[in-house]
Amino acid sequence: MTIVENLRFLGHRIVNAVWRIGYASRFFMLILFYSGTSFRRFHLTVKELFSSGVMSLIIILVAGTFVGMVLGLQGYETLKRYGSESALGSLVALSLVRELGPVLAALLFASRAGSAMTAEIGLMKATEQISAMEMMAINPIARVVAPRFWAGVISMPLLSALFSAMGVFGGYVVGVVLIGVDQGSFWSQMQAGVDFQHDIVNGMIKSFVFGVAVTAIALFEGYDAPPTAEGVSGATTRTVVESSLTILFLDFILTAFMFQGE
Repeated sequence: MTIVENLRFLGHRIVNAVWRIGYASRFFMLILFYSGTSFRRFHLTVKELFSSGVMSLIIILVAGTFVGMVLGLQGYETLKRYGSESALGSLVALSLVRELGPVLAALLFASRAGSAMTAEIGLMKATEQISAMEMMAINPIARVVAPRFWAGVISMPLLSALFSAMGVFGGYVVGVVLIGVDQGSFWSQMQAGVDFQHDIVNGMIKSFVFGVAVTAIALFEGYDAPPTAEGVSGATTRTVVESSLTILFLDFILTAFMFQGE
């Protein structure tokens, strides 16, 4: 390829990227504009809450338990070197509430619920259900997209809280039941080490932001997917990849702002 062709290719990619960002921003603003329908017809949002939230419970609870068990085991071996085994409860709780709970729950949510949203809307577009709604003067963003968006935003903090709770339970099983750390020390150190505002509230804020980002990406990719089997497949893959990278990037930004004053 010549220099001119390379420049033309680069310019074409940049123009497409800028256009896509603008289209995604407009799509997000339309979701917010038509969100009133989601609350006036709340049964639509409740239905999607079951699909995105309740159906993700199993993977969230199981993953949270095993992550907590691993934290309990690894944390005990590390704290044992310094004679601080009693601080195991605080270590497990802070790790989960501040970081691992929101981040891992969001990654699992993106893999399970986000990809399902993208595939569902992509298939609706491929089978011309979206076009049929427009022909019947039904706004597909208000009827289909907005309820799914708010269902994802509401589900994510709740799933993150359940993930952290099951992680603490897993750490308790390994640390107290299996290894033999004093039960009173485990819970008292956890209670003393975890602050409601700086730890729990900040963790919930993170999960809320992750929920907005993941759900918006999943819905946009599904709505923008080419109406073919290959197009829907590619959109589902992009949802998982883009959501995962966005979660990690936002986690760094939010952590830098939240804990810089401590």
